[in-house]
Amino acid sequence: MPPRLKRVLLGSPLRTAELHEQRLSKVAALTVFASDNLSSAAYATEEILLVLVLVGTALLHSVIPVAASIAVLLIIVVLSYAQLIHAYPSGGGAYTVAKENLGVGAGLVAAAALLIDYVLTVSVSVAAGVAALTSAYAKLFPYRTAIGVGAIFIVLLANLRGVRESARVFAIPVYTFIFATFFMIAAGLWRHFIEGVTLPPPQIIPETDLAAAGAGILVLRAFSQGCTALTGVEAVSNGVQAFRPPVARNAQITLYVMAAILGGMFLGISYVAFEFGIVPKADGSETVLSQIARIVFGQGVFYYVMQFSTMLILILAANTCFAGFPRLASILAGDRFVPRQLANMGDRLVFSNGIVVLGVLATVLLLYFGGSVHALLPLYAIGVFLSFTLSQSGLVVHWWHSTAPGRGWRLALNAIGAVVTGAVLLIIAYFKFFHGAWVVVVAVPAIMLLFWKTRRHYFHVSMQLSMSDTARPRVARHTVIVPVPASPNKVILTAIEYATSISRDVIPVTLNTDGRPREEILESWRKQFQDVPLIVLDSPYRAVVLPLLRFIQEVEDLRHDDKVTVLLPEFVPARWWHNLLHNQTSLLLKGALLFRPGIVVTSVPHHLRE
Repeated sequence: MPPRLKRVLLGSPLRTAELHEQRLSKVAALTVFASDNLSSAAYATEEILLVLVLVGTALLHSVIPVAASIAVLLIIVVLSYAQLIHAYPSGGGAYTVAKENLGVGAGLVAAAALLIDYVLTVSVSVAAGVAALTSAYAKLFPYRTAIGVGAIFIVLLANLRGVRESARVFAIPVYTFIFATFFMIAAGLWRHFIEGVTLPPPQIIPETDLAAAGAGILVLRAFSQGCTALTGVEAVSNGVQAFRPPVARNAQITLYVMAAILGGMFLGISYVAFEFGIVPKADGSETVLSQIARIVFGQGVFYYVMQFSTMLILILAANTCFAGFPRLASILAGDRFVPRQLANMGDRLVFSNGIVVLGVLATVLLLYFGGSVHALLPLYAIGVFLSFTLSQSGLVVHWWHSTAPGRGWRLALNAIGAVVTGAVLLIIAYFKFFHGAWVVVVAVPAIMLLFWKTRRHYFHVSMQLSMSDTARPRVARHTVIVPVPASPNKVILTAIEYATSISRDVIPVTLNTDGRPREEILESWRKQFQDVPLIVLDSPYRAVVLPLLRFIQEVEDLRHDDKVTVLLPEFVPARWWHNLLHNQTSLLLKGALLFRPGIVVTSVPHHLRE
């Protein structure tokens, strides 16, 4: 990126010493780490109802006990993750806990599941946010994919500017959604119980084959769909070190506040939807939340405030992933399971490479599924519950071997969490497997294989670069080969002068691709370079790279103690786009010689003026 454009888009670079100034307060951290979890209140109730309405209105009353069960599950998971933060305040979440207590393999399973879930969360939340917008403005529905891609780019750009910057930018939309949702719930209860507003029961044609499956099975399936409300709980534990001191206490408080807000919104929306008899639209043209807001507020200002705040919180749910994915990837990079570039901090003291990778993967997923929320959701939640179960199981082992005060009740709490989340994982896997969750089940082992191959590569590199038992190499002879064009110029003059300064054995070589007389080429060369003889290679088929590679191999084979350097003369245009007007022969040779062991490649640039 050009420096000026980079400065405008991302801001001025920050010193490493300023890292402590980028730590977040609890209010700011709620914006960064809780937006994913809080945003699920906008669609979790709808996902429950989508299953219950398959058999008509007979099971719509089950939305309340299903929502209550998920709320209880939320309490168990949050209390369990609070113990994780207490035990591992350095961050890393499920990966660190599982790796240290259950083994490296279990840790990599948790890491792979979380990375997949982060990518899915960005795609799902942005798609759901765009659905809120198209519910208010139906004319935008055909453009939902393009709007979603634009939203991902905006969130990506905000996160590249730094953690504090993204928290400052997104604070207003997040808190607006929280207050607007609770106001809508309160207004809905007032209209129903005080003003007596009721709606005619919905007319739904049941699917008889599903009705025969049994109410219990459908309720369990609805429960598995609604468990998407718990995604994002783990983000706080992954980013503990982003908090101001005392980091563990501030992270725990933020986790508790997040759970209380989500539980209140989720139960409130589910209850109001039940009392008004609201069901999802068959064509997906309007969300359940939009229907509630339309009944409560009409088509007034408050309705549009609710829709826009919902759209923004759903899109900003991706912000949590842009904070969690790069941090987890940096920890994996430190252990050499992913490319080490993901551990590098950018100009704004964030893991820029991880942010960009997440943005690209989420964009590809959104384009593939056409921006459809319901097409993406079957892939969702299984990964996060897998990491829930592994982290809680790891903590059970941790407390079993610990001697810290309170280990008994902490062990019992995490054991309950492991059993409950494991049971939920099995339920979700059963009902979502053939609806797309099998992709996640296949992807986790595939990503783990990439982890191990990356680790093995770094191990082999370190072994081959190690100086133990290695004698100092000695170069008896140094030959410099200089590929040149048939007609000498200033670039060649600079290259030959440099070559003769570093070696007495300089071999200029050119290719005769157009059938010119050899003596004519040599005569033109001698006029400029009398003391350095030129070698002319005939190339009747006009090939360039292959004849040069063969010649270099012949020179290399002459003596085994010879060090061959290929010196490439090249000119650098004044403008980057001028490169499009010239052959890139030097670039092709660099690429070809890069994989030739024992060959040194050096460029001698000649910079052109404007």
